Amino acid sequence: MENLKSVEEIKKLMGIEDDRIKTWQQLREVIVKNQKPNLAMLTDFYEFTMSQAFFEAGDKDKKVYFDVFFRSNPFGGGYTINGGLEDIIKFISDFHYNEADIEYLRSKGLHEEFLAYLKDLRFNGDVWAIPEGTPIFPNEPVITVRANIIEAQLLESLVLAYFNQGSLIATSAKRITSASLDIPTSDFGLRRGHGEGVINGSKYAIIGGCASTSNTLAGQINNVKISGTMAHDLIQFYGNDYDAFMTYAKANPNNCVFLVDTFDTLRKGVPAAIKVAQEFLIPNGYPFIGIRIDSGDLAYLSKETRRLLDEAGFTDTKIFLTNGLDEQKINSLKQQGACFDAIGAGDNILAPKERMNGVYKLVAVEEAGKIVPRIKISNDYIKITNPGYKRVYRFYDKKTGYALGDVVALADELIPEDHYTLVSPSEEWKKTELANYRVRELQVPIFKAGQLVYEVPTVEERSVYCQNECATLYPEVKRDVKPHGYYVDLSIKLLKLKKELLLQYSDSSDEKEKTKGQYHV
Repeated sequence: MENLKSVEEIKKLMGIEDDRIKTWQQLREVIVKNQKPNLAMLTDFYEFTMSQAFFEAGDKDKKVYFDVFFRSNPFGGGYTINGGLEDIIKFISDFHYNEADIEYLRSKGLHEEFLAYLKDLRFNGDVWAIPEGTPIFPNEPVITVRANIIEAQLLESLVLAYFNQGSLIATSAKRITSASLDIPTSDFGLRRGHGEGVINGSKYAIIGGCASTSNTLAGQINNVKISGTMAHDLIQFYGNDYDAFMTYAKANPNNCVFLVDTFDTLRKGVPAAIKVAQEFLIPNGYPFIGIRIDSGDLAYLSKETRRLLDEAGFTDTKIFLTNGLDEQKINSLKQQGACFDAIGAGDNILAPKERMNGVYKLVAVEEAGKIVPRIKISNDYIKITNPGYKRVYRFYDKKTGYALGDVVALADELIPEDHYTLVSPSEEWKKTELANYRVRELQVPIFKAGQLVYEVPTVEERSVYCQNECATLYPEVKRDVKPHGYYVDLSIKLLKLKKELLLQYSDSSDEKEKTKGQYHV
């Protein structure tokens, strides 16, 4: 009876009123079922099996370095926008395993001593990262993690998931908003995205330059502008444009953008919108904000719509275009003289037909007070990693403000402020001499000894930052088609280390080579 009383007391404390729950086992099942999933479990299972191997080999306290980087720009473009950092920070800050997680892992065969270690595990390492919204380029470390091997290993999957999603969407949004220039673009991609990931997706769209989002929850969470008026089913429901528009206008008189292409854009939709404006909006002091066209020949329809609006005296009424717009379609509309004042982009922002190829690779291990570099070798040159603990620097022309190129250097190198030679890592005969520049280290501290030391800017601040940083790229780098390649080179010291390791591992019998390339912490 005492146990039953205890169960009832806990039920009361938790607000559980189900009389069928009478035992501890039943109560535990309800708690686990209703428990919010722990993101530390959102990982590939081999992260646990490898970590158990490190633990049982006695290597759990060995410090390692991992780099997050990517191998090529998405969309065949000349740049990528860094995204996902805020969500990575939240994940690492709350990194832990609860009782339900441990119980589940126990059922999958993991060992008791390792599970006891996981139960008390928290992230106590260091993280450096390039700020969100920065233009980034292939093969430079965007995020660097220094931590005990198990801590670092268990972060991999979700760190990459956030980085890949955030960077892909922010880049897609930036390409589209760059094509539209001063024409505002709204993110309409909510229903095109993937589950709850659309909440973060809409945030990355704003960082990438979108002026607003249709995603109400993303607007609430991130304190950004939301927009939206009507869909086709409103007009279908009433069976004609006029009744639908009038009904909507009476309910939302200060937010009238009429969707005119449900039945016939020019013969029915636009005339009905004008009539509602003449009969209800204007006489009652409300604005006729705009018309949206979502199908058909957008160039022709927008020009004819503009003509009809102007003839009716609505020269200030805006035209909004939607329907699968991307940077190529926007540029084509401009070339055709289309008339439009705003854009709504959906699937090509939150669900683009592309993917990021970000990876998380071990680059160094601390041994006896020294940082010992590690390398991954492949017959595919692009998959050979850059070894060692590194920093990334960006050079800016003092005269023009344009970015001249980036260099990836070992962490103990000093970058001169008067002259530098960029050397191509794959074609060493290609050299670029730099002078009259200012240099900036791109990565900033995020975590130190497990403590967050970085203040995350607001979404709006990151959006402005992204716009300013993109303005430092030469226009040729930002071309949609066949962009100019941006320089990302290795320092001479790092290039030498990479060659040494390639030579070492191509002849594994030569034990004396194993001590080469070490440098002090």
